[in-house]
Amino acid sequence: MITVVGNLKGGTGKSTIAFNLALWLLDKGNKVSVYDLDPQATLRDVAELRSEEGFEPFLSVAETLPEHDKGEMLIDIGVSNMTGLNEALARADQVIIPVSPSQADVWSTQRFLEIIRATSTKAPTLYAFINRADTHPSARENAETEMALRQLGGLEVLPVRLAQRIMFRHSFSEGLAVFELEPSGKASQELTALAEAVYGSARGR
Repeated sequence: MITVVGNLKGGTGKSTIAFNLALWLLDKGNKVSVYDLDPQATLRDVAELRSEEGFEPFLSVAETLPEHDKGEMLIDIGVSNMTGLNEALARADQVIIPVSPSQADVWSTQRFLEIIRATSTKAPTLYAFINRADTHPSARENAETEMALRQLGGLEVLPVRLAQRIMFRHSFSEGLAVFELEPSGKASQELTALAEAVYGSARGR
């Protein structure tokens, strides 16, 4: 299974999501190969930090895709590497699209869907979800963005939101997944809900 985490717009939290999902899979006993095709190398940097701190399980992140698919693969892509992006999308079985709650992000997602459809050879399953959701009780942008995403068609809008929480940034800067740093916290619960929606709660058991 090849899973790509991506979007055209920067700042949507792609690397944070890929990092946490990779460690969730490892925590469930899965073998997963992780790839960072973004020249910013954020995912490789946090994996290096994790290694320096001696945290387990060890997370290895490669910067180029292998010639042939190998089991469970998780790929973080960036638009500044269009060659890598196109190669990853061509091989993807599923694409996870984190979307911040704004109209600009909806427009970006629409253009990203056009690229996926033009590039993919597998017709991957497409998932979108609200990332960095506004936690204010009266905020309307979360629901409005979800509604706009559903109108795009061709993708599944997950009933999962990851809120704009300090814990996601703090754990990432420490080289830890949110469920490692604060297992019972809200960020951990949200990440687990996302992982189970994409991979299934029984994966690895």
